[in-house]
This record gives sequence, C-alpha cells and structure tokens, in this order.
Amino acid sequence: MLTLNYTYRIYPDATQQKQMLEWLEVCRKTYNYALRELKDWLASRKCSIDRCSLEKEYIIPVDTPFPSYQLQQDNLPLAKQKYPEMALVYSQVLQTTIRRLHDTWENFQQRGFGFPRFKKFGQFKSFLFPQFKTNPVTGQQIKLPKIGNCLINISRPIPEGCAVKQVRVLSKARGTQWYVAITLQMDVSVPDTLVHGRAIGIDLGLETFLTTSDSLTVERPRFFRVKQGKLKLLQRRAARKQRRSNNWEKAQIKVARMHHNIAAARKDFHLKTAHQLCDQAQTIFAEDLNTVRLNRGMLRKDCVDAAFGQFLSLTQWVCWKRGVYFSRVNPNGTSQTCPKCLATVQKDLAERVHLCPECLYETHRDHAAAEMVLLRGLESLVGRDSAESKEPVGSRSAGGESLGKRRRSRNTQ
Repeated sequence: MLTLNYTYRIYPDATQQKQMLEWLEVCRKTYNYALRELKDWLASRKCSIDRCSLEKEYIIPVDTPFPSYQLQQDNLPLAKQKYPEMALVYSQVLQTTIRRLHDTWENFQQRGFGFPRFKKFGQFKSFLFPQFKTNPVTGQQIKLPKIGNCLINISRPIPEGCAVKQVRVLSKARGTQWYVAITLQMDVSVPDTLVHGRAIGIDLGLETFLTTSDSLTVERPRFFRVKQGKLKLLQRRAARKQRRSNNWEKAQIKVARMHHNIAAARKDFHLKTAHQLCDQAQTIFAEDLNTVRLNRGMLRKDCVDAAFGQFLSLTQWVCWKRGVYFSRVNPNGTSQTCPKCLATVQKDLAERVHLCPECLYETHRDHAAAEMVLLRGLESLVGRDSAESKEPVGSRSAGGESLGKRRRSRNTQ
C-alpha cells in the first residue's frame, strides 16, 4: 500500500475562515481539557499510599480508570451537551484531536521524553478529517464537511488510481493563509531502491552549503541573515503597538508572513538542490549529522538557517521518488581523515585545505570530507554484501574506479 501526502493552497471566504478559526479554538480547548484529566489522574497516583503529597493535588478515587483514548472519546457526546460550541465542530475532528493527544502520550512512554504540553491561544494550527467516502476534490474546489466548498489551487494533479483517505487543514501566518494536506493511498507495492549507477558523497557545511566528491559546490543562501534586518524592523513595530489591538494584530501578521516566506524559500532551495544531485548520480551517500547538537552550538543561528536536517529528509524523499539510492554514513572524523591513504590529518576548523603528510594529497577540506563520505558508504555496501562474495553494482566511485582497485593501490604504496 503506497501512501502519499500532497499539500495544496486553499482560499476559503471570510465566513469559512472565521468558522475554521473557531474550530481550531474548540479543538485546542478539547485537547487541553483531555490533557488536564490525564495529568490529574497521574498526579493522584504518583504518591505512596501511606503519605500525601506536599503539593495540592486532586483526589481521585482508586477505582477510577485511566483516561484512555476510548474513554475520553466516549465522553465527547456528554461534553457537547455541557458545551454547545463543541456541537458545531465535525464529530470526527474532535475524535482525532483526542487521538492526537494520546499519540503524543504513547510516544512519550516509548522515548522517555516529550510529555504533552498545554496549547496556548493560537498554538493549535491544524485539524484532521480522518475519512472520506468519495473524492472531495472536484475541479478547482474541495468539499469539507460542515465547512462547504473551498477554492483550491491544484498545483500538481492527483495521480489516477489514488483514493483520498484523509485531509488535514493547516493554518499558517496567523490564520491568513490556509492549506490542506491530502493523504492519498494506492494499492501498489513499491520495491526498495537498489544500489546502481554512479555514486557520490556529499559534505554539508557553512562556508559552502554542499560539496560533492566530484568537486561540485553549492553556495549557501543566507535566507534568514538577508532578511534579518527587515524582520527586526517589523518586530520592533509590532512591539510598540498596544497588545491585542487591531494594529498589533496587523503587525504580528506581517511578522508571521515574513517567517513564512523565509521558510518557503529555504524549502524550495532544498528541493531544487536535491533534484540537482539526483540528476548527477544514482547512488548518494550523506553524513548522518546530529542536527540537534549543531543547532545548540556556537554557530547555531547559521546552522538553523541552513536547516541541514530538513535538507537530508527532503533529499531522502526526492531520492525515493526518483529511484536513487540514498544512505547516511557515520560523520565522525570525515574531515580529519585522508581519503587516499586513510591517515589521520588533524585540522582546526579554520584550516580549509587538506594536505596529507603521508601521501601529499592536497585538496579542499570539504572535498576531502565528501570523498571520505563516499568511501565509507561504499565500504558499508561491501560489508553488507560480503556474505555473497560479490562486488555490489554501485561499488564504483565517482571516477568509475572500483573499491577493490583502490584498496589494492593503497597496499602497494
């Protein structure tokens, strides 16, 4: 079963926008109320039976069951009688809101961190229609339950044979721009991409955004840095307005749209760069970077602006879509190892030239790291296929030289 997500821009009228904003607020309150029940039940069970908590906690009877998804979902009809505004929202939208909370709770139990948090006003930005009997997209309109027909920009056609399973409505730029993420399903099986064709390794950095093992460099557009001055000016104007006034809301919308434009330009650059790499090679190896640690370091603003994690995820998606093999390798020491003789060459971050004292190989630091990424990727393939005693199809470097020949040439040096 193949599942795809297509995102389209929609243009609801003023009445529909007001209705969807009201739905988001009701979903937010429902989410917070269900989370409050969950936290109260947990707080009443965290103390020992022979002592009480030093803090004030709600006393819940011992026989009260855990507020599970099924129990809270069954309580929704009773809540609608107490809160009439909940009846205005499509019933399955409220059910998926409860499901969203419990998915977060289950992920917290598995990972050990990321406990669900209460949503402030404006933080709940999407709601989900979980199922459709027929295709809601007809021509240039999409029909949403209890909302009606909305104009939609079909930027790319929906593939034939795909069934619309669910639709998520997204609010961006403080409710001034609306999108729908349509989940499509097709009853086909897509095999995994095999290693084939020309292989390259890529190294990500801040001096140049990307350097490949065949000496291709892509400069890093500084999306946030370029518009930082204008963004600072808009934020300063918004801070001078009276809070919650109409002028304050207009200024906040300008700030939100600027952030949205920066994010859209960055994503467009990442997608175009990923397609450019797929045009050059059929096997791509990249560093498995710890982007969380990079975004907390001394160069965090530049790392967040470059968004290496988003680029790697989008590249993996583009490679799957175009039938290109993509794999990540261990990034430790790629810039401190010579790709020709595998000797350790210590270099500071300021040194931008790789000069090996053993084999006298000289090249740019990022290019040497990209060659090392390619070498590690090919070695991982050889180790995976060693049981079959065969050289993999994609075990040739960017220049067409096989990995076995490169090993033999090093041994003879």
